[in-house]
Amino acid sequence: MRSVAVVEDSAAEAETLRRHFARYTEERGVPFKVSYFTSGEEFLSKYRPIYDLVLMDIGLPKMTGMEAAARLRELDKSVTLIFVTNMAQFAVKGYEVDAFDFVVKPVSYSNFSLKLQRALNKLTSRRDTEIVISLSDQMLRLSASQIKYIEISGHNMVYHTTDGPIRAYGNLKDAEAALNSPMFVRCNSCYLVNLNYVQAIRGYTAVVDGDELQISRPRRKAFVQALNDYLGGGI
Repeated sequence: MRSVAVVEDSAAEAETLRRHFARYTEERGVPFKVSYFTSGEEFLSKYRPIYDLVLMDIGLPKMTGMEAAARLRELDKSVTLIFVTNMAQFAVKGYEVDAFDFVVKPVSYSNFSLKLQRALNKLTSRRDTEIVISLSDQMLRLSASQIKYIEISGHNMVYHTTDGPIRAYGNLKDAEAALNSPMFVRCNSCYLVNLNYVQAIRGYTAVVDGDELQISRPRRKAFVQALNDYLGGGI
């Protein structure tokens, strides 16, 4: 089942989209869980990165759809975003917030189903594993490819990512299970390493994108073997 958020202040337009989703499910057998919001403020106030797709009206009152989309991208960089608008001239600015597409009101079913199918194809083809992590005041979605390594001390975790460090709460066991990938291997009890970022192994030190991480003696053999297996011959 795909989870969708519809942000639309017009009850009539929201009802049109509801009928379109229902028809698409009936015709294609794809189920949706659709949540409706009447403003960008309502949508963002308790946002959690649980949606596969967001349909955003550009002409929202107070906070415009474009402003809400910019804020959304601060919270969730990867959710698929489609603008719904009667102002097509503004929809071309969607590249600034990495919008996937737009549909023009009044939304016909033929146009809706075409854009929805393209969005679903994108979601199906997206191979990068995503995990949701808990921050002090929000949830954040991360792609596995963004994570260089994860560091833990007690229940305080630091995700060292391509965009910088992110502090979160949790434990390494749960993170390892969520990622569930041979490219993530522990080099000791404190670090879970993305093998794609390992540049060298020097004795009992792994160089991970310039950072030197200690490899514990009990784990060294397994870590080196996992790296050789993953990279097909070692480094």
